[in-house]
Formats: sequence, C-alpha cells, structure tokens
Amino acid sequence: MLGSYGPNAQPVRPGRSKRLLGGIQCLTLHDMKTAVLTIRLDPELERRLARVARRTGRSRSEVVRDAVRRQLALAEFADLRRRIMPLAEAQGYLTDEDVFRDVS
Repeated sequence: MLGSYGPNAQPVRPGRSKRLLGGIQCLTLHDMKTAVLTIRLDPELERRLARVARRTGRSRSEVVRDAVRRQLALAEFADLRRRIMPLAEAQGYLTDEDVFRDVS
C-alpha cells in the first residue's frame, strides 16, 4: 500500500492520507505534537539559513527551531531581568559586579 515504507511500516488507515496531483499520496500525521508555522524570508536570510543547514547537516527546520528556542530564552531572560531589577536595586544590587561580589 502507498504510504507504507520500511520493513516495519504499518498500512495507512483510511482518512489519514490524501492524493496530490499526479496521484502521489501525502500522509498527514495527525498524532504529531507539533505545529506548522509559515514565515517569509528575504533572499539573503534564506541563503544564510540554507548554508548553515548544509554545513551543520541539519534541516532548515531544525536550524530555525534552534534559533527560535535561543531567541525565546533571551527574551525570557530580558523580561525576568526587567521585572527583578527594582527588587535587586532595593537590596543594593545596582550592577552585575554587585551580584558577582556577593555570590563569589
């Protein structure tokens, strides 16, 4: 049956695949716990993404997921720092050096 690949493949259940132009079967993996996001890239960013993916042996999606994770971590850190600064300043912590002095 189309859609079954590899030695341990299971047949595709009805309603879980569609036919594309030319009769090629497309599987829709409803059980995957991922979301699809479409973004537009300018040509230069697209070239850079393709180059990094090729050089690292990862897919473009993997590179983008990693970049999004890193950017979100930076944004979350900046937000936490912004919210905690009034509390730190009230305790006399005005610079990073003040913190390092007390934790070192």
